[in-house]
Amino acid sequence: MDIDAFVSAHRPTWDRLEHLVKHRSSLTGAEVDELVDLYQRVSTHLSIVRSSSSDAMLAGRLSALVARARSAVTGSRNPAWREVVRFFTVSFPVVAYRTRWWWLATSLAFVAVAWALGAWVAGDPRVQASIATEEAITQLVEHDFADYYSENPAASFANRVWINNALVSLQVIAYAVLLGLPIPYVLWQNAANVGISGGLMASRDKLDIFFGLITPHGLLELTAVFLAAAVGMRLGWTVIAPGPRRRVEVLAEHGRAVMAVALGLVVVLFVSGLIEAFVTPSGLPTAARVGIGVLAEVVFLGYVIAFGRRAARDDQTGDLEDAPDVAPSG
Repeated sequence: MDIDAFVSAHRPTWDRLEHLVKHRSSLTGAEVDELVDLYQRVSTHLSIVRSSSSDAMLAGRLSALVARARSAVTGSRNPAWREVVRFFTVSFPVVAYRTRWWWLATSLAFVAVAWALGAWVAGDPRVQASIATEEAITQLVEHDFADYYSENPAASFANRVWINNALVSLQVIAYAVLLGLPIPYVLWQNAANVGISGGLMASRDKLDIFFGLITPHGLLELTAVFLAAAVGMRLGWTVIAPGPRRRVEVLAEHGRAVMAVALGLVVVLFVSGLIEAFVTPSGLPTAARVGIGVLAEVVFLGYVIAFGRRAARDDQTGDLEDAPDVAPSG
């Protein structure tokens, strides 16, 4: 057999099959039929090469192509460990990365509101008096704010914080079914709590204690909440402006991708809870505690940017590889 002539005659078929396998999640019915037909033809080509040629490289290439095509045709699934790896290297970071402008806008709005409220409370004794009595403010500033982080055993406190923050994030994401309309109100409540607490601490010259206690865990915790709010509002926006695709299709795709963020944030908030329970109330110097919080924040953002940008360049969306509403049907 003239191997060069054989390759020249059948290379377009192999290239076409490789293309269909690569894009199997978005094939039309006709393309699925073509995929099955080409799989059978290339399987025959592989048999011919194995029986009539000693070209190991060609046989290896066709063997790999046939195996991938068989997987696409039969719908065999990846091992569980590969699904986990894909989740943390593609699904979660790419959704976070693609939501980065919503995420940034949410963060800036929250900080602006909290800072403005804090400055207002700190600078006006009448506002302070309307919030609490002088004795209550003194109790908060001198004892309650710091005691909150150390009044319970660290392990149980970490577990409670983790569950609470995870539920808040899931609640924010769930509001996407209401077009994300309640999410700004939830953020407002949290911004008001942070701003008022900071303002009361600042009014008694305790701002160093406030930031020394809230920064170690607060950076990562609030970043997670901002991300949850951002993807929730973005999902709600797809209902209003789905673009050229069908609204139900876009909503389903974004909804599944958002669930990837919800699951990923469980891990992020677990780390934040550990920091809040074991680092924030520890006897470490303030600079060390804040440094740990900053490091955790930088690592998380770096992870999202590195893996998310790479996945976005590969046109990944964070959706399921074989989503039921976009999977091809014959």
